Amino acid sequence: MSISFEGQVAIVTGAGNGLGRSHALALAERGAKVVVNDLGGSRDGSGASSDAAMEVVKLIEANGGEAIAHGANVAKFDEVQDMVKQAMDKWGRIDILMNNAGILRDKSFGKMDLADFKLVMDVHLMGSVNCSKAVWDIMKAQNYGRIMMTTSSSGLYGNFGQTNYGAAKMAVIGFMNTLVLEGAKNNIKVNALAPTAGTRMTEDVLPADICAMLTPEAVTAGALTLVHEDAPNRFILCAGAGGYSSTRIFETDGAFIPASEQTPENISAQWDTISDISTQEEMPNGIKQSEKFLAKAKAYVDSQK
Repeated sequence: MSISFEGQVAIVTGAGNGLGRSHALALAERGAKVVVNDLGGSRDGSGASSDAAMEVVKLIEANGGEAIAHGANVAKFDEVQDMVKQAMDKWGRIDILMNNAGILRDKSFGKMDLADFKLVMDVHLMGSVNCSKAVWDIMKAQNYGRIMMTTSSSGLYGNFGQTNYGAAKMAVIGFMNTLVLEGAKNNIKVNALAPTAGTRMTEDVLPADICAMLTPEAVTAGALTLVHEDAPNRFILCAGAGGYSSTRIFETDGAFIPASEQTPENISAQWDTISDISTQEEMPNGIKQSEKFLAKAKAYVDSQK
């Protein structure tokens, strides 16, 4: 199967450097018209410059593609709306949104200023929300859309010194899970990428020889599989150094304890049953958990008749 993006329009946030740059170039190489979004700030989100985004646009155009640059701060909805308007004015549709923009303000939680916590949440979470909101009605009207969130192992599993980043990266998974349900009838698919790559976000965290193995291109190959026409839905793809895997949130079948016996002691006594992973399954939505517990309660009541 050959994957092509001919005739499609893609917005890639944070596309001036690193993974976003790689994503934008790869989409353009396969035929997409690309909005190269980049505020042009430093790794911690300070400053602004259009130079990096314009360089990516020039590279795309030099290879015969079409692209425009836009310096929207994804944390500001009015700027995102302007970016989307420019894309619609030029090309009349938006098929793909890659939420990639991000910053780091790492510090242990006890030493972290809450302003740094909020800023990271604003860029990663609200940036994804703002961009998705700005294209949502367009994609619904088209009956077509592909949205990619960028999550992280720091959010999925935790990482010392990254409470702000980890919280934001896990939050986009919750955002994705519900967007999947709300977009299904309009052929809008939403997936998440958990990348490991040697970029300026990780250059002083990982040794140089390790960074050399963690190419952005390896991650981009995974990213493109999440936004093409036959993409999966509600999939978390982990990618790095040529390795690709998936992760999901599962829930065990659990135990039922009657009302008269619902004590911490009895819950502790049932811990092995509660945590038995052999019975786990993925929940398609939050209601299924309620249905499961109510079914257990009903089965108990029926058994007492």
